[in-house]
Amino acid sequence: MQVFYNGRFMPAEQVSIDMEDRGYQFADGIYEVVRVYNNRLFHLKPHLERLGRSAAGVELELPWPQEELADVMAQLVKANRPGDGIVYLQITRGVAPRNHPFPARAEPAITMYTKEFPRPTRNVEQGVACITVDDDRWLRCNIKSISLLPNVLAKQKAARAGVYEAIFVRDGRITEGSSSNIFCVYGDTVQTHPANNLILNGITRQALLRLIKQEGFRLVEEPFSVPGLLAADEAIVSSTTSEVTPIVQVDGHAIGEGRPGRVTRALQAAFEAEIRRETGA
Repeated sequence: MQVFYNGRFMPAEQVSIDMEDRGYQFADGIYEVVRVYNNRLFHLKPHLERLGRSAAGVELELPWPQEELADVMAQLVKANRPGDGIVYLQITRGVAPRNHPFPARAEPAITMYTKEFPRPTRNVEQGVACITVDDDRWLRCNIKSISLLPNVLAKQKAARAGVYEAIFVRDGRITEGSSSNIFCVYGDTVQTHPANNLILNGITRQALLRLIKQEGFRLVEEPFSVPGLLAADEAIVSSTTSEVTPIVQVDGHAIGEGRPGRVTRALQAAFEAEIRRETGA
Protein backbone atom coordinates (compact mmCIF):
# COMPACT_ATOMS: atom_id res chain seq x y z
CA MET A 1 0.00 0.00 0.00
CA GLN A 2 1.23 3.48 -0.87
CA VAL A 3 1.16 6.21 1.77
CA PHE A 4 2.06 9.89 1.69
CA TYR A 5 4.51 11.06 4.35
CA ASN A 6 6.16 14.47 4.50
CA GLY A 7 5.94 15.18 0.79
CA ARG A 8 6.76 11.70 -0.53
CA PHE A 9 4.76 8.71 -1.71
CA MET A 10 6.23 5.50 -0.34
CA PRO A 11 5.32 1.96 0.74
CA ALA A 12 3.69 1.92 4.17
CA GLU A 13 6.44 -0.27 5.65
CA GLN A 14 9.03 2.43 4.93
CA VAL A 15 7.35 5.10 7.05
CA SER A 16 9.25 5.93 10.25
CA ILE A 17 7.91 8.42 12.82
CA ASP A 18 10.46 10.37 14.86
CA MET A 19 10.13 9.80 18.62
CA GLU A 20 10.14 13.58 19.15
CA ASP A 21 7.26 14.27 16.80
CA ARG A 22 4.96 16.59 18.77
CA GLY A 23 1.96 14.56 17.73
CA TYR A 24 3.46 11.56 19.49
CA GLN A 25 4.51 13.46 22.61
CA PHE A 26 1.85 16.17 22.99
CA ALA A 27 -1.02 15.13 20.68
CA ASP A 28 -0.12 18.44 19.01
CA GLY A 29 -1.89 17.93 15.72
CA ILE A 30 -5.12 17.70 13.75
CA TYR A 31 -6.69 15.17 11.42
CA GLU A 32 -9.50 14.39 8.99
CA VAL A 33 -11.15 11.18 7.78
CA VAL A 34 -12.59 11.43 4.27
CA ARG A 35 -15.02 8.80 2.97
CA VAL A 36 -14.35 6.97 -0.30
CA TYR A 37 -17.15 5.29 -2.24
CA ASN A 38 -16.48 3.37 -5.44
CA ASN A 39 -12.88 4.69 -5.36
CA ARG A 40 -14.13 8.28 -5.36
CA LEU A 41 -13.72 10.85 -2.61
CA PHE A 42 -16.96 12.02 -0.96
CA HIS A 43 -17.61 15.46 0.57
CA LEU A 44 -13.91 16.30 0.13
CA LYS A 45 -14.25 20.09 0.01
CA PRO A 46 -15.99 20.51 3.41
CA HIS A 47 -13.48 18.13 4.99
CA LEU A 48 -10.57 20.24 3.80
CA GLU A 49 -12.32 23.44 4.84
CA ARG A 50 -12.75 22.03 8.35
CA LEU A 51 -9.09 20.99 8.35
CA GLY A 52 -8.22 24.63 7.71
CA ARG A 53 -10.39 25.77 10.61
CA SER A 54 -8.83 23.19 12.93
CA ALA A 55 -5.34 24.30 11.87
CA ALA A 56 -6.20 27.92 12.61
CA GLY A 57 -7.67 26.89 15.96
CA VAL A 58 -4.36 25.38 17.10
CA GLU A 59 -2.18 28.00 15.37
CA LEU A 60 -0.76 25.49 12.90
CA GLU A 61 0.11 26.51 9.37
CA LEU A 62 -0.92 23.92 6.80
CA PRO A 63 2.17 22.67 4.92
CA TRP A 64 0.28 22.49 1.60
CA PRO A 65 -2.69 24.37 0.13
CA GLN A 66 -6.00 22.57 0.26
CA GLU A 67 -5.94 22.05 -3.51
CA GLU A 68 -2.64 20.17 -3.28
CA LEU A 69 -3.89 18.05 -0.38
CA ALA A 70 -6.93 17.14 -2.47
CA ASP A 71 -4.65 16.12 -5.34
CA VAL A 72 -2.54 13.92 -3.06
CA MET A 73 -5.69 12.21 -1.74
CA ALA A 74 -6.86 11.53 -5.28
CA GLN A 75 -3.48 10.05 -6.17
CA LEU A 76 -3.54 7.77 -3.11
CA VAL A 77 -7.02 6.53 -3.93
CA LYS A 78 -5.98 5.88 -7.52
CA ALA A 79 -2.87 3.98 -6.38
CA ASN A 80 -4.48 1.90 -3.62
CA ARG A 81 -8.07 1.55 -4.90
CA PRO A 82 -9.75 0.93 -1.53
CA GLY A 83 -13.21 0.63 -3.14
CA ASP A 84 -15.40 1.65 -0.22
CA GLY A 85 -12.96 3.04 2.32
CA ILE A 86 -11.42 6.11 3.88
CA VAL A 87 -8.48 8.45 3.51
CA TYR A 88 -6.88 9.37 6.83
CA LEU A 89 -4.99 12.68 6.93
CA GLN A 90 -2.96 13.84 9.95
CA ILE A 91 -0.82 16.94 10.39
CA THR A 92 1.32 17.52 13.49
CA ARG A 93 3.42 20.52 14.43
CA GLY A 94 6.50 18.47 13.58
CA VAL A 95 9.69 17.21 15.19
CA ALA A 96 11.47 19.23 17.89
CA PRO A 97 13.16 18.68 21.27
CA ARG A 98 10.45 18.07 23.85
CA ASN A 99 9.32 21.42 25.23
CA HIS A 100 5.79 22.71 25.72
CA PRO A 101 6.00 26.05 23.81
CA PHE A 102 5.80 25.95 20.03
CA PRO A 103 9.21 25.19 18.48
CA ALA A 104 10.72 28.02 16.45
CA ARG A 105 11.76 26.00 13.40
CA ALA A 106 9.83 22.73 13.32
CA GLU A 107 8.30 21.73 9.98
CA PRO A 108 4.72 20.37 10.13
CA ALA A 109 4.63 16.61 9.58
CA ILE A 110 1.92 15.18 7.33
CA THR A 111 0.76 11.59 7.05
CA MET A 112 -1.90 10.33 4.67
CA TYR A 113 -3.08 6.81 3.85
CA THR A 114 -6.09 4.88 2.57
CA LYS A 115 -7.93 2.00 4.20
CA GLU A 116 -10.75 -0.26 3.11
CA PHE A 117 -13.85 0.44 5.19
CA PRO A 118 -17.08 -1.35 4.22
CA ARG A 119 -20.34 0.52 4.43
CA PRO A 120 -22.28 0.00 7.72
CA THR A 121 -25.20 -1.68 5.94
CA ARG A 122 -26.51 -3.74 8.85
CA ASN A 123 -26.44 -0.85 11.33
CA VAL A 124 -28.12 1.47 8.83
CA GLU A 125 -30.88 -1.05 8.22
CA GLN A 126 -31.47 -2.34 11.76
CA GLY A 127 -30.31 0.49 14.03
CA VAL A 128 -27.96 0.49 17.00
CA ALA A 129 -27.99 0.76 20.80
CA CYS A 130 -26.12 3.46 22.73
CA ILE A 131 -25.34 4.51 26.30
CA THR A 132 -24.95 7.96 27.84
CA VAL A 133 -21.75 9.05 29.59
CA ASP A 134 -20.51 12.23 31.25
CA ASP A 135 -18.90 14.71 28.85
CA ASP A 136 -15.64 15.52 30.64
CA ARG A 137 -13.74 16.77 27.58
CA TRP A 138 -12.10 20.16 27.08
CA LEU A 139 -14.10 23.13 25.82
CA ARG A 140 -12.76 23.25 22.25
CA CYS A 141 -14.44 20.18 20.82
CA ASN A 142 -14.97 22.02 17.53
CA ILE A 143 -11.27 21.45 16.74
CA LYS A 144 -10.60 18.04 15.17
CA SER A 145 -7.58 17.39 17.33
CA ILE A 146 -5.68 14.10 17.53
CA SER A 147 -5.96 14.43 21.33
CA LEU A 148 -8.83 11.92 21.66
CA LEU A 149 -8.26 10.11 24.96
CA PRO A 150 -11.64 11.14 26.53
CA ASN A 151 -13.38 9.96 23.36
CA VAL A 152 -11.45 6.69 23.45
CA LEU A 153 -12.43 6.10 27.10
CA ALA A 154 -16.07 6.81 26.30
CA LYS A 155 -16.01 4.49 23.29
CA GLN A 156 -14.47 1.79 25.48
CA LYS A 157 -17.38 2.14 27.91
CA ALA A 158 -19.71 1.57 25.00
CA ALA A 159 -17.71 -1.47 23.89
CA ARG A 160 -17.83 -2.95 27.39
CA ALA A 161 -21.59 -2.39 27.46
CA GLY A 162 -21.93 -4.17 24.13
CA VAL A 163 -23.39 -1.14 22.34
CA TYR A 164 -22.40 0.95 19.34
CA GLU A 165 -21.82 4.43 20.70
CA ALA A 166 -21.37 6.49 23.86
CA ILE A 167 -23.43 9.70 23.91
CA PHE A 168 -21.88 12.59 25.83
CA VAL A 169 -23.95 14.52 28.40
CA ARG A 170 -22.74 17.90 29.71
CA ASP A 171 -24.74 19.73 32.39
CA GLY A 172 -27.76 17.58 31.66
CA ARG A 173 -27.69 18.20 27.91
CA ILE A 174 -26.73 15.88 25.08
CA THR A 175 -23.76 17.24 23.13
CA GLU A 176 -22.63 14.53 20.68
CA GLY A 177 -21.33 10.98 20.47
CA SER A 178 -17.76 9.90 21.15
CA SER A 179 -17.16 9.85 17.38
CA SER A 180 -20.45 11.12 15.98
CA ASN A 181 -23.27 13.66 16.09
CA ILE A 182 -26.69 12.92 17.57
CA PHE A 183 -30.16 13.88 16.30
CA CYS A 184 -33.63 13.47 17.84
CA VAL A 185 -36.89 13.33 15.89
CA TYR A 186 -40.23 14.54 17.28
CA GLY A 187 -42.94 14.13 14.67
CA ASP A 188 -41.65 16.07 11.65
CA THR A 189 -39.11 18.07 13.69
CA VAL A 190 -35.45 17.05 13.78
CA GLN A 191 -33.36 18.49 16.62
CA THR A 192 -29.60 18.49 17.19
CA HIS A 193 -27.06 20.39 19.27
CA PRO A 194 -25.91 23.65 17.66
CA ALA A 195 -22.45 23.80 16.12
CA ASN A 196 -20.47 25.59 18.83
CA ASN A 197 -17.35 24.81 20.84
CA LEU A 198 -19.03 21.85 22.58
CA ILE A 199 -19.28 19.64 19.49
CA LEU A 200 -17.41 18.82 16.32
CA ASN A 201 -19.43 20.06 13.36
CA GLY A 202 -19.49 16.76 11.49
CA ILE A 203 -19.42 16.74 7.71
CA THR A 204 -22.29 14.24 7.63
CA ARG A 205 -24.06 16.44 10.19
CA GLN A 206 -23.73 19.38 7.80
CA ALA A 207 -25.13 17.29 4.96
CA LEU A 208 -28.07 16.22 7.14
CA LEU A 209 -28.92 19.82 7.99
CA ARG A 210 -29.35 20.45 4.27
CA LEU A 211 -31.27 17.24 3.67
CA ILE A 212 -33.64 17.81 6.60
CA LYS A 213 -34.78 21.06 4.98
CA GLN A 214 -34.74 19.55 1.49
CA GLU A 215 -37.08 16.75 2.57
CA GLY A 216 -39.52 19.19 4.14
CA PHE A 217 -38.81 18.52 7.81
CA ARG A 218 -38.39 21.20 10.47
CA LEU A 219 -34.85 21.68 11.81
CA VAL A 220 -34.13 22.85 15.35
CA GLU A 221 -30.52 23.41 16.44
CA GLU A 222 -30.92 23.42 20.22
CA PRO A 223 -29.58 21.15 22.99
CA PHE A 224 -31.87 18.48 24.39
CA SER A 225 -31.80 16.49 27.62
CA VAL A 226 -31.45 12.76 28.26
CA PRO A 227 -35.21 12.53 29.05
CA GLY A 228 -35.80 14.40 25.79
CA LEU A 229 -33.73 11.82 23.92
CA LEU A 230 -35.56 8.92 25.56
CA ALA A 231 -38.92 10.50 24.69
CA ALA A 232 -38.03 11.02 21.02
CA ASP A 233 -39.95 9.26 18.25
CA GLU A 234 -36.66 8.52 16.50
CA ALA A 235 -32.97 9.21 16.98
CA ILE A 236 -29.96 9.20 14.65
CA VAL A 237 -26.21 8.88 15.01
CA SER A 238 -24.28 10.38 12.09
CA SER A 239 -20.63 10.47 11.05
CA THR A 240 -18.39 9.91 8.04
CA THR A 241 -18.25 6.17 8.70
CA SER A 242 -21.63 5.71 10.46
CA GLU A 243 -23.47 7.56 7.67
CA VAL A 244 -27.11 7.98 8.84
CA THR A 245 -27.65 5.24 11.43
CA PRO A 246 -30.85 4.90 13.48
CA ILE A 247 -30.58 4.74 17.27
CA VAL A 248 -33.16 2.23 18.51
CA GLN A 249 -32.12 1.99 22.18
CA VAL A 250 -30.38 4.23 24.73
CA ASP A 251 -29.40 3.07 28.22
CA GLY A 252 -31.64 0.03 27.76
CA HIS A 253 -34.71 2.12 26.83
CA ALA A 254 -36.30 1.74 23.40
CA ILE A 255 -36.42 4.89 21.27
CA GLY A 256 -39.89 5.27 19.80
CA GLU A 257 -41.03 1.89 18.57
CA GLY A 258 -37.53 0.44 18.86
CA ARG A 259 -36.93 0.35 15.12
CA PRO A 260 -35.86 2.78 12.38
CA GLY A 261 -38.58 5.35 11.77
CA ARG A 262 -40.15 7.23 8.88
CA VAL A 263 -38.06 10.41 9.09
CA THR A 264 -34.81 8.48 9.46
CA ARG A 265 -35.64 6.39 6.40
CA ALA A 266 -36.35 9.51 4.36
CA LEU A 267 -33.05 11.08 5.36
CA GLN A 268 -31.18 7.85 4.63
CA ALA A 269 -32.66 7.78 1.13
CA ALA A 270 -31.71 11.42 0.54
CA PHE A 271 -28.17 10.78 1.78
CA GLU A 272 -27.87 7.71 -0.44
CA ALA A 273 -28.93 9.81 -3.42
CA GLU A 274 -26.21 12.34 -2.57
CA ILE A 275 -23.60 9.55 -2.49
CA ARG A 276 -24.73 8.36 -5.93
CA ARG A 277 -24.65 11.87 -7.39
CA GLU A 278 -21.15 12.60 -6.12
CA THR A 279 -19.44 9.21 -6.55
CA GLY A 280 -21.59 7.03 -8.77
CA ALA A 281 -21.64 4.35 -6.07
